[in-house]
Amino acid sequence: MEKIIICIDGSAITPAVVGAGKWAANKLAKPLCFLHTIEKTNQHGADDYTGSIGLGARSSLLEEMTKLDEQRSKLALQFGDELLESAVSEARKTSLEAVESIHRHGDIVEALIELESEARLIVIGRKGVGHDNEFKAIGSHLETLLRKVSQPVVIVPEEFSAPSSFMIAYDGRESADRALQKVLDGGLLHGIDCHLVAIKNNEPDLKAKFDNAAARLVERGLNVTTAFLEGNINEELVKYQVENNIDLLVMGAFGHSRLRQLFVGSNTLKMLETVDIPLVVLR
Repeated sequence: MEKIIICIDGSAITPAVVGAGKWAANKLAKPLCFLHTIEKTNQHGADDYTGSIGLGARSSLLEEMTKLDEQRSKLALQFGDELLESAVSEARKTSLEAVESIHRHGDIVEALIELESEARLIVIGRKGVGHDNEFKAIGSHLETLLRKVSQPVVIVPEEFSAPSSFMIAYDGRESADRALQKVLDGGLLHGIDCHLVAIKNNEPDLKAKFDNAAARLVERGLNVTTAFLEGNINEELVKYQVENNIDLLVMGAFGHSRLRQLFVGSNTLKMLETVDIPLVVLR
């Protein structure tokens, strides 16, 4: 059964991530699955210091270091168990009965790829432990995750409340059309005011594609406001979002080739660094 997978790590952003996941679960009538991973940087018990003996290191200190690492690994496991138990308990208090949890060792992206066949939606914070006070900090796994998974990903900032409006950033390219189709087919954003926004670019017949996209949204029953603008893509999108109090942004993931992104950057990542609202990335 398709699930809403919520990635939690106990950082300050966790309550917002959980809130976004519960909102999505209610909107889509899907079960929740909380995921916590203990990554290698958090589980040092397997470290091997025996090679230091030949360098003259004191074996008693090495033994103590090994014991500390083993204790740290046990505490990380206990913390994860308690975090998941608390999240499941809180979710069930809000009438969400179909709730489960998964505890994994290893990389969060690898865990999500393994679980993707069970996922309807992935919810994750824009940053994790170690970056709580840095607005522009982006979780080290996000770009890799967005490139490797095909399911929609909701990226949550420090705060979350149920959105009353959303904006689709439309550029006429294939990735934007795929994102538009997922909005049309899904139910997550239905019933919420929609703003379809395009920034003039070199895409052939962009205006015609834009008008067709708007017509399809209206036909599906969405309340649509359109804006066809000129200027810098990221600056104009952020300006429009602020001026119109948009609560949530929808984008297609990585519309350009990796080579081009190497030189001109990625609009997806730039928006992640700039906006302080939830971002839904669709492939």
